[in-house]
Amino acid sequence: MIRTASVRAGACLVACSVSIQAQALEFTGYIRSGVGESTAGGSQACFQLPGALTKYRLGNECEQLIELKLSQEVLKLEDGSSFTLAGMLELLNAYGHAPTFTGEHGSARMVQLYGQWSDVPALRDASLWFGRRYYNRNDVHLTDFYYWDQRALGGGIEEFPLGEFELSYAYLREDSILNQRYHYRHDFRLGAIEAGPQGELELGVSYVDEPDEGNASSGWAFTVQHLQDGTFGGSNTFAVQYGRVPGNALGYTGSEDVGPQARTWRILEYLQWQTTPRFGGAVKLLYQRDKRRDGGDQDWWSVGVRPTYALTEQFKLVVELGHDQVDAEDGTRKLNKITFAPTWSPSGPGFTDRPEIRLYYTYASWNREAQRAADELAAGSALSTTGAFANARHGSNIGVQIEHWW
Repeated sequence: MIRTASVRAGACLVACSVSIQAQALEFTGYIRSGVGESTAGGSQACFQLPGALTKYRLGNECEQLIELKLSQEVLKLEDGSSFTLAGMLELLNAYGHAPTFTGEHGSARMVQLYGQWSDVPALRDASLWFGRRYYNRNDVHLTDFYYWDQRALGGGIEEFPLGEFELSYAYLREDSILNQRYHYRHDFRLGAIEAGPQGELELGVSYVDEPDEGNASSGWAFTVQHLQDGTFGGSNTFAVQYGRVPGNALGYTGSEDVGPQARTWRILEYLQWQTTPRFGGAVKLLYQRDKRRDGGDQDWWSVGVRPTYALTEQFKLVVELGHDQVDAEDGTRKLNKITFAPTWSPSGPGFTDRPEIRLYYTYASWNREAQRAADELAAGSALSTTGAFANARHGSNIGVQIEHWW
């Protein structure tokens, strides 16, 4: 979630002369925290459709999240390259529970710890890195959906000039400390491909080896992505992705339980606009097709929009509407959600200006098929009959939240 440029740094060879000058410590981070109540009573219950990988998150987040990152350039060489160390701590805790950041309802983890040698002349000013890193993470802000996410433990070379293009390669394993078995993954990315004025094309291919032990297959995935700056004062992303087990996650290593013939297709369109200083927003369109062994095939459709309008330099009105639909073998599940959030924005009226302090009201409705799937797949969740809203197929939350990144 941290919206800062990648920290570039370097390591020193013995034969190199070292300058003792180094840049100051850089501190970046992200926080969202709040409190919410369900109108049915008790702590806020968040709405997510079974089979959908994400939910529309404005007024629909049920956890406190803090990310704190420190980066320090420790060496600066006379050839212009430099070496930096970086680490990031993540603190997570569910609403309705004491903020201990441990146990069943919370966690405290060092999610990044890596070193990077940047602007290496011998590599034509490319960079080398190693460690655990949030590498090549591409997300949709409306849903916090990291659709192309290659975070893991490993190392590689980044932005090596190849003609007019830039080639990056990473050798990775252990996408998460929760992995049961470790796959080795080779990620190749070709970027800086000019595609019209202010447009750029990126191509990515991942090959996932068989795990160290157990009976599982290899897999692969590819991504084609077009990035366009300046669209309605903002930016536009269009991505097409395909993967086979265990490449079905289309970035990190996917689940092996879905079978050796599992395949996933995805098409994503995401526009973020700022047509005037006071009117901005974002819209997302997504289609994903999952093919699985022994049934379990599904189509996931998602469309949502969050317009913002600033009445003054520091006060915005924010609305978010989202629709998720999953066409599964047991029927078509549907979830509709709307949030209204008067927002104080002391840093300015823009869509991405932070911090924001929001009061919000969220209403959601879902169909019988969604409720039945929640009972089977997510018992106790908001959509299930054992959740906050019991047998009802609608519900609402009210609360306050702060979000900030720096």
